Amino acid sequence: MLLSILSFGIIMAFALVIFITVKWWNLTLVGTDPVPLYVFIAILFTSGLDVGLIMFPVAFDFPLYADLVSNPTFSFTNPLAIEFGMWGFLIWAFYFLTGFYFCVIEPKVKFFDIPVVKLINNVVIIGTCAFTGSLFLQYLPYYMPMVGDGESIIPLFYVMTFFVICAAAYSSTDIKFVKILSVASSLLFFVLIFFVWVNSGAGVGGFMANLGEVGGYFSNIHRFILPMGDEAGYHEFFLFWWFAWSIMIGQFTSRFVGGLKTWQYLAALLIIPSIPLAIWFAVLYHYYVESISTVGLMNWAMIFVGVIFVINSFDSLIRLYTDNLGMTVEKLGMAKYLAGNIVLLSVLTYAFKSGWLQIHWIGAVVVGIMAACVLYILALRRSDVMAIDSMPKGQSL
Repeated sequence: MLLSILSFGIIMAFALVIFITVKWWNLTLVGTDPVPLYVFIAILFTSGLDVGLIMFPVAFDFPLYADLVSNPTFSFTNPLAIEFGMWGFLIWAFYFLTGFYFCVIEPKVKFFDIPVVKLINNVVIIGTCAFTGSLFLQYLPYYMPMVGDGESIIPLFYVMTFFVICAAAYSSTDIKFVKILSVASSLLFFVLIFFVWVNSGAGVGGFMANLGEVGGYFSNIHRFILPMGDEAGYHEFFLFWWFAWSIMIGQFTSRFVGGLKTWQYLAALLIIPSIPLAIWFAVLYHYYVESISTVGLMNWAMIFVGVIFVINSFDSLIRLYTDNLGMTVEKLGMAKYLAGNIVLLSVLTYAFKSGWLQIHWIGAVVVGIMAACVLYILALRRSDVMAIDSMPKGQSL
């Protein structure tokens, strides 16, 4: 059932991407708080990704994709290309779809202002935020094997998760903090890439050879559109994860679009984030192939940047649901705002640690919201949407 919902959602999403791109090819997109392209991409990149990007490839992903005895589904290309396909290029079209919708169409149709839709959407946001925190907590022993026994969650990990939530809640109090942290963490990510590459000893030749392996994704791109049905269910997990985040990230980042035309917006989302992802995976792949340990300073550096990414993801989601629900600093005051968000997310994060909340369920709900929105527009607002030929009043450069 869930797999059918996922496949339907993917087909619907890509069909809408094609329709939007053709219909509004040259429409200039401007959000309510436009920023330069590099700031927009930094916000999108750091809000839409998390610590898994930093820590998963060497420890979990590359070995999984290389184990063709247990996972023969992945035999069509190399582990590096598969890893890139889980995180890069085509999958960012989901964020294009939702970002375009909230920038251009939602101001006209107000579907997400319908009380029941607003409620469900914000429950999804809060739930996903807490789910992300619970995953961070559960995987901290693997991120930090030098602390504890490498398997158990010790008190220090609870404290770390709590302070991450506190930092994100504070960062969300002012949109300028979100912007500054996003740009800073993006720069830190590039510094980390350079540090890890130098430490690997791969040199330019080894790096370029690995980077060439990413081509296995593009020659097999059709295999990444629908769930592969792999034995581990990993591709299905990633697709549901992207769906779960898509509405939230699109709603949050759409406000920062600063004058791109529709086709430029699509190209920017597909290409620009994919470049650092391909470089990062190509650098890490050398560690996997050559069995190079990351223990020591490099591991701590990866943990530090990964934690910053988690804070980035949290603060954007906190900012979004508090704006949606009117739970702003201006309305509640700083103390109540911080206390409310910290307590809410801490309680839910620790409650979800048991694993009863699944990202598959959240992703399925998001597919349902998208389908309901399409039906709502077709039934009641079709003529209004089809007549759009410019940005809403007040959203132009």
